[in-house]
Amino acid sequence: MALWQRLLITLVAIVAASIIAALIWHALFNITLPSYIGGVIGGLTAIPVWEFLKRVGPKHAKGVKSALDS
Repeated sequence: MALWQRLLITLVAIVAASIIAALIWHALFNITLPSYIGGVIGGLTAIPVWEFLKRVGPKHAKGVKSALDS
């Protein structure tokens, strides 16, 4: 999977997680979610999504290494 595809999917996951958390927060407490908490939730969502997308990517032939492999 290309870097830009992983970035796009991760960004969508961050925004979706923040919006869902804000909706739940508003339903529970009837006030808006502070933006820094939304940022933390989005950031914590990004880590497992990015790692999952790195594992799901196409398998390379044995001995062939991509420039993006670490």
